[in-house]
Amino acid sequence: MDLKEIQNLIKFVAKSGASEVKLEMDDVKITIKTGSDDDVKTYVQQVPMNMPQQQMQQAPVQPQPNQAQQPSGSEESSTQKATDDDKYVTIKSPIIGTFYRKPSPDKKPFVEVGSEVKEGDVLCTIEAMKLFNEIESEVSGKIVKVLVDDSSPVEFDQPLFLVDPS
Repeated sequence: MDLKEIQNLIKFVAKSGASEVKLEMDDVKITIKTGSDDDVKTYVQQVPMNMPQQQMQQAPVQPQPNQAQQPSGSEESSTQKATDDDKYVTIKSPIIGTFYRKPSPDKKPFVEVGSEVKEGDVLCTIEAMKLFNEIESEVSGKIVKVLVDDSSPVEFDQPLFLVDPS
């Protein structure tokens, strides 16, 4: 099983809301657990080749708490904000990990609010399982807002940036 397949499995488990998934195949044993704090832990262990192969077992799906809660305020202002945000493209995290705005602590951030980006430009890196994955822009435009603090944990499909494509 290669890294890409493991990352896809982690994405699937995070999206499904399962509390634990165990997978054993050939010489790899993988256990993915989600805690009450929506934190995903992955354990990969090598096992002897003569172990019998087992099917993936999935624990019952538990509903996750709503993460996108609206702050208390007038409905009119939240409707206006939603309308303003609709014209922007949201760049979302393709993986679970730790979000970094800079290539290293002593360097400048990849992008700032107001930066012009082209499709394929690196916006940030996300560390997952000791690998740093460069996240590239899906569109050309201008960075309107950075939605995540540097060195913060991010979930799969969590919004990271708002980009004005015009």
